[in-house]
Order: sequence, then C-alpha cells, then structure tokens
Amino acid sequence: MKAVIAGGTGFVGKELTNELIRHGYDVTILTRNSENKKEEDRLHYVKWLADGTEPEAALEGTDVFINLAGESINSGRWTEERKQRILNSRITATREMVRIMKALKQKPKVFINASAVGIYPSSDMDTFTESSNAAGSGFLSQVVNIWEREAIEADKAGIRTVLARFGVVLGTEEGALPRMALPYKIGAGGKIGSGRQWVSWIHVWDVARAIRFAAEHEAIEGPMNITAPNPVRMNDLGKTLAKVLGRPHWLFVPEPALKLTLGEMSTVVLDGQRVLPAKLTQAGFIFQFPLLRGALNDLYSS
Repeated sequence: MKAVIAGGTGFVGKELTNELIRHGYDVTILTRNSENKKEEDRLHYVKWLADGTEPEAALEGTDVFINLAGESINSGRWTEERKQRILNSRITATREMVRIMKALKQKPKVFINASAVGIYPSSDMDTFTESSNAAGSGFLSQVVNIWEREAIEADKAGIRTVLARFGVVLGTEEGALPRMALPYKIGAGGKIGSGRQWVSWIHVWDVARAIRFAAEHEAIEGPMNITAPNPVRMNDLGKTLAKVLGRPHWLFVPEPALKLTLGEMSTVVLDGQRVLPAKLTQAGFIFQFPLLRGALNDLYSS
C-alpha cells in the first residue's frame, strides 16, 4: 500500500508515518521544502504548494491520501489576521490535495481529511456522535464546516472520503497536553473555569491507529470522530493528571482571567463537547487506551 500525507512532519503526522511504515506502507510526505529531508526505504518526500511544482507526477499509484495540514490553533491569540491564516491554511492544503487526486490517472482508494470535534456545539449536557446534526456557531465550528466542504469535493469525484474529526490529542511532545501539564509540574495546577466542560480526548497512538483503520475499512466514510470512548470533565482530567504527575490539584483559574489572557482562543479551554466515536466502535476498532488514566500513565511512564 502507498500513502501520501500532507502535514506528515507534524505532531500527529510523525506518529502516523511511523504507524503506516510499521505495517508495510510506503509513505510519501508532501512538504514545502524537500531539500533538507532524509529519505529512507519506505519514506519519501515530494515538494508541493510552491511555484512550478507538479506533485501529481510523482504520486501515481497512491492508494491513500491523508491531509493533516493546517496552522495550529493553539499558539498565540486569535487576531483577525491569525484567524484568517488558520482558515486559509486548511482551505489551501485541502483544495490542492483534491486537485492532485483528480489529476491522477488512477484515483486513490480513499481520502482522509483532518477535521475537528469543534464542529459540534459546546454543551455540558448533550452527547454527540457522527449522526448528530447540531452544529456550533463559534469560529472553530465555522472553520470546520468550510474545511469539510472543501474535502467533500473528493467524494464528488468518486473517491471514498473520511472526515476525521479529532478530539484533544494527547502526547508529551506537542499538542495540548504539555501546556496542561506545565502548571502541575510547577505546583500550580487546578480547576479551569467551571471544570464541568467536557474534554473529548484521545492518545496520539490511537489517532494513528484509527486513521490506518479507516484507510483499510471500506465501509467507513463521511464524518468519523477520532476520540476515546470515555470523555471526561475538565476538572476530572486535571485531577487525573495531578495524580499521574504526583502534583497537587488546588489552584482555581476563573473564566474571566482566561478570557482576559487568551481572548477568543479561551473557547478552546472553556468550551467543550461530549463526543463519542460511534463509527469507529461500530466498525470494530479496539482502542489501546480507552481510559484517561491508562493513557496518561503510558505517556508519562518514561
């Protein structure tokens, strides 16, 4: 099997690349700068999103296209300029992947496009699965709606398309967890806002495994929630993290303070959704880390 990944050098992309290679895939990573990349037996790099490039010329015979590209939502305040970059980076990468796939003589078997559970409305009470029709109204929901509309163009071209709606991906190298853990490591961890907001989390290894699973199971298409089957309240996440790290959980960070510090980006922390991976579980996917304590123990065991 041959796979192409956009965003393959990022947090999730590196884990996914290793997962695919371990299972016999040949992986090509699309990159803006291929000169400083070291190729291996099953790992290759192709330049894209630059003047004069035609990546499709090197991608004939690819079975799986995976798009993880897009500017991080977690670094820096959401100025109007930055919000536009967050949106444009996702639109540009998705449109180019769809263009490449349409240009191939042999179309790929599947296109898996990153998305986010932020498409669902914030709620302390409701539970959302892929069949939920409710949609949020904030910036992230708007971005995801536009992002998914771009990806669906592949489906219209006859390519099986999976909209991989990520929850909060847990890993110690990058992502949200290092920021969550830092206050605990210096003895200042505690409840954030009401503490009742839901966190639909998932271990980064299960993310990689779920993407490979979706690539290999033809019945999976459309929206697919990539979250663990046991979401938790924010305060319970903090308490569990404190226990794993052997640190106190005592400091209270009120909602107004977060809004003052982070601005609109505070919604990432203060809002939440209880999202379940119904499509994955119904298809028979087995989570390596279905419970938060086990995931955190694994991540902080070394």
